[in-house]
Order: sequence, then C-alpha cells, then structure tokens
Amino acid sequence: MNAPAPSSPPETEIVIKASSAWFTIDWRGLLAYRDLLRQLIQRDFTARYKQTILGPTWFFFNPVVTTLTFTLVFNKVIGVPTDGVPPMLFYLCGMLGWSYFAAVLGNTGNSLAGSAALFSKVYFPRLIPPLALTVSSMFALGIQFLTFFVFFARAHWFTATPTLPAPGLLWLAFPAIVLHMAVLALGVGLILSTLTAKYRDLNHIQGYLIQLWMYATPVIYPLSRVPEKWRWIAELNPVTPIVEASRRIFLGVGTVDPSRYAQSVAAAVVIFLVGVFAYQRAARTFVDTV
Repeated sequence: MNAPAPSSPPETEIVIKASSAWFTIDWRGLLAYRDLLRQLIQRDFTARYKQTILGPTWFFFNPVVTTLTFTLVFNKVIGVPTDGVPPMLFYLCGMLGWSYFAAVLGNTGNSLAGSAALFSKVYFPRLIPPLALTVSSMFALGIQFLTFFVFFARAHWFTATPTLPAPGLLWLAFPAIVLHMAVLALGVGLILSTLTAKYRDLNHIQGYLIQLWMYATPVIYPLSRVPEKWRWIAELNPVTPIVEASRRIFLGVGTVDPSRYAQSVAAAVVIFLVGVFAYQRAARTFVDTV
C-alpha cells in the first residue's frame, strides 16, 4: 500500500511595490500594525515611571504642586485675579487644558530622531511612534482630570462655593476639546520632530519653547485681563481657545468666541496635515543620513 504523498506547503505570495508617496497616509499599514501600536503605548506608559517609588501617582502630584506654586506666586504675591473662581480650581482647570498639549508636544517633538535605532532595524509605518506617545499621554490627562474633580467636588458640595456651576451636559464636550488638543499638539510635534532630525540644536531649546508658549497662553491669568487692544494677539494662539473653553465648561468662566474657536480647530487641522506630510517626507530618507 502506497503512503500518501506529503502535502506541499502553502504558497507564500510576496508583493513588492514602490513605496507610497510621502503625501499619502498608509491607513492600511496603521491598521495592520495595530498590535505594535498597542505595545508601544504600553511601553511608553510603563517605562516613564519604571523603578520609581510613587509610580503613576506622579501624575497626581505634578499638577497639584504646580497649582500650589501658581496660587502662591501669581495669586497671593502678585495678585493675578482668577475671575472669581477659587485659585486652586482656576489653575487646575487651566493646567487641564494645557498639560496634555505640552506633554504630547514634548514627547513627539523628538520622535523621529529618538526612534532612529528602531527604524533602521524593521519596517513599520513611521507614524506609529508619535501616535503611541499621543495616546499614552491620555493616561496622565485622565488622572489629572480626577484630581481636578476631587477639588471641584470639595469646593462645590462641601464648601458651597456659589460661583461654581453644577456639573451638567456641557461637561460631555470635553472629549471633543481633548481631540482638538491631540490633533494640534501632534501636528506641531511632527513638524518639530522633522526639524529636530535635521537641526539637533532644537533638542536643547524645545523645553524653553514650550515654557514660553505656556506664558503666552492664559493658563496663569484669565483672558479677560488682557487689554482689549492686545487680546486679538492672544487669541491668535491656537491653544488659547482650548484653555478658555475648558474653563467655560467646568467653571462657568472664560472668554470663548465661537469664531475664534473655529479658527483654532481649522488651524489644528492644517498644522496636523502639514506635520504628517513633512514627517513622512523626512522619514523616507532619515535612516540613511543618521
């Protein structure tokens, strides 16, 4: 009796094609490498506080210590008003609208040069590392929101602060503001990452740029205190409507002009598209020049 012939292994089809143009987004590749995206998100979150005693609780202490400093220096010593809102809540809410933007910008600003070793070993869509950094930063934002809510609940229900509105449906608009922040910060970060890959000096001044941007944004002062003739300059800052809208949602204060907010959204989309295309163009030949 003859033994059956062994079955032949399944054929493997290898498709070789030209690389896509730098002005297109490889959505299919991002979907195919979603497991890598998930692993990088987990790595970025765990590596940041690995071998620390307090771990993720630093997400709680950082905004609280910063807020206490702002309250002492700017409110108590300098006398910067807070639109009738308790200073701690005013600054916590301002940091809620700024910290995520600054974190994403700071993390993605060097994502191209920082991932050079990984890029040179294996192919995957180059947008995955900055996307992972953007998503992993949302964990810190979630903890900061819980911190803000604790102080808000204490002021509203236990000390009966009359100027604070009760939580309402308007709070549900905050995820849209977070998306707005993410698109804007990722776009600026991709542009900065593209420039940093060529001009490494930007690594040394990136922190100063973010710090100056914060002082140009009404985080430690209300937009209402900016003189009317100069306010249009402050409103050209695309982060200004984000911070003011956050205060309007949670605290009932803040100068929010719908047209200015729409301009900020449009600017975020344009900056994001420019950042994606510039980043992908630089990523095509970056590994060959490092």
